[in-house]
Amino acid sequence: MIKSMTGFGKHVIQLQSKKITVELKSLNSKNLDLNARMPSAYRVKELELRKKIANSLTRGKVDFGLFVEFTGSETSAKINELVVRQYMKQLSTIAQGQDINLLEMALRLPDALKTDNDDVDEKEFETIQEALDVALTEINNYRAAEGDALMNEFLSRIDNLKGLLKEVITIDPERQATIQERLDKAIADVKAEVDANRFEQELIYYLEKYDITEEKVRLENHLDYFSKTLNSSDSNGKKLGFISQEIGREINTIGSKANYAPLQKLVVQMKDELEKIKEQMLNVL
Repeated sequence: MIKSMTGFGKHVIQLQSKKITVELKSLNSKNLDLNARMPSAYRVKELELRKKIANSLTRGKVDFGLFVEFTGSETSAKINELVVRQYMKQLSTIAQGQDINLLEMALRLPDALKTDNDDVDEKEFETIQEALDVALTEINNYRAAEGDALMNEFLSRIDNLKGLLKEVITIDPERQATIQERLDKAIADVKAEVDANRFEQELIYYLEKYDITEEKVRLENHLDYFSKTLNSSDSNGKKLGFISQEIGREINTIGSKANYAPLQKLVVQMKDELEKIKEQMLNVL
């Protein structure tokens, strides 16, 4: 079953003197692109958190946020005055406002508070990891739900392509007869004696040149393989992308050999269906 790379997960934990929020957002990306925001006091644990996220999400542009709000009456946190003043100065150049409003905004920004003890309590960190596990479960569930919607879309498009391929197979004998008739007429218009054996050889050559039997068989196999890969246990976005390229190659070859307006019309419709698949493919994990 496929998964989307789009997702969201969040979990809040309330400790004795602080509220900790873990938040994850993800969008599509070729590889894993992880951006982490957290208070400086927790940076010492960043690598462990990154590893846990990478093992779970594998691909996508992921924004990870760890937000800490002190709620207790007694706390070791102090206002980082120099940082807050710099924030207020920068904010005042962007928008006019009273000092109290600028102060409220500045206190919400990173490193506005500092603590006397830079060590992260191990029990607290275990709680943060548990919260991250919950957020990861949420974002993966979100990705799975989005993946179900994508799968329905892909199956619909593949069914449309299979239907168009059946039409191609149906009109192909008519196309070949039309090409042969066109060649016969061209020879007749020359009004000259023609070697019958040589003409037959040339006719066979041109009919073989425009033959699309192999392309029809390969295209049908690629469409079946795409459907089979969709139903596999893992999400195979890259593999599906490669298969869709092969589908496009066969469609293009059929179009280049068509030499028949009704078939070219079907090829245009097939290209349109494939393009819609490719657009959505960018978001598959």
